[in-house]
Amino acid sequence: MVKSDLFWCKSCLNFSTRNRISFDERGYCNACSWSEEKESIDWEKRQADFKLLLNKINTKNKTPFDLVIPISGGKDGSYVTHKMMNEYGLNPLCVTVNPPLRTELGHKNLENFKSKGNSLIEIDPPHDVMKLINKRGLINQGRPLFGWTTSIFTAVARIATTFNIDLIMYGEDGEVEYGGDDSTKNIPYFDIEYIKSVYLESQHQETFNGISDDELFFWKLDSDALQDIKLTHWSYYESWDSYRNYLIAKKHFGLEEVSSQNKGTYTNFAQNDTYLYALHTFLMYIKFGFGRCTQDVGIDIRRGAMTREQGIQIVNLMENQFPNDYLEMYLEYYEMNEKEFIEILHKHTNDDLFNYDKLEWHPKFEIT
Repeated sequence: MVKSDLFWCKSCLNFSTRNRISFDERGYCNACSWSEEKESIDWEKRQADFKLLLNKINTKNKTPFDLVIPISGGKDGSYVTHKMMNEYGLNPLCVTVNPPLRTELGHKNLENFKSKGNSLIEIDPPHDVMKLINKRGLINQGRPLFGWTTSIFTAVARIATTFNIDLIMYGEDGEVEYGGDDSTKNIPYFDIEYIKSVYLESQHQETFNGISDDELFFWKLDSDALQDIKLTHWSYYESWDSYRNYLIAKKHFGLEEVSSQNKGTYTNFAQNDTYLYALHTFLMYIKFGFGRCTQDVGIDIRRGAMTREQGIQIVNLMENQFPNDYLEMYLEYYEMNEKEFIEILHKHTNDDLFNYDKLEWHPKFEIT
């Protein structure tokens, strides 16, 4: 990579280093192009298609539940649950995979969600296996939540097949909404191969090597089990607005936010489930040159709440923040000393983008 290869979206601040992203002739990333396209989407037609899907599935289901909704107690799963229950009169089975190093606020928000009378199954996959997969993800891929992000597909699918439920409704298609593979923007469903190649970046098999099939029960990517299940995103059927979701979740499910802003960004109401999320987004930053703040700024620019110039100022001020407050927690969880941990961070740092020493990173680039 040379400096001339680096550029930013001319509308938001998506960086050319982002996996699978594309740009149009104006220099707009595909997330910004999609934001414009959404203005002319026939959303009523798409929601009519959803009702037709429900009619087909409801004739097959042998349980009282119409669909599975993966939730965490956060804004998006709560919004989708509210939508399905109150606008469509559906009876969802909500499923959460409890994350490692859950925050106190994450636990409280899940309890708030449960108190509203929703049917919820909580899954606690084996702690030692989850930690092993997360540790391998950190060491080999710079993905410290790889075990958990895999299980929110695989473990949830286990529940759907066990209860003979043929529809799993996720929230937003992040690739389409935030920049990446947009091949599904006009396709309602995704499949197991899409999960493997896009969400897991075909790195699951090497991460699972040496772990027995029994131990991997909640992580198996079983094509046969999923062949009759429809996997979809609600963002296909309704224009996605994460801030609207937050307001609805706060009003109807008692969602609470952190008292100040989250580490590395200016927002306080999203991704508050686990202390490892701050590490996840910091590794994203040192690998690709953008992190949590750039993501949040992009969302606010696309919804008209911020200018690009304001976004640049905020990113320059807040992006490069290692979550030092949680360092001892990380060392204990991954069973490493500080030297080993820092070596792994340095291993995943993009030398073309940063100079670094110990826990300090200095970008070689300037956002333009």
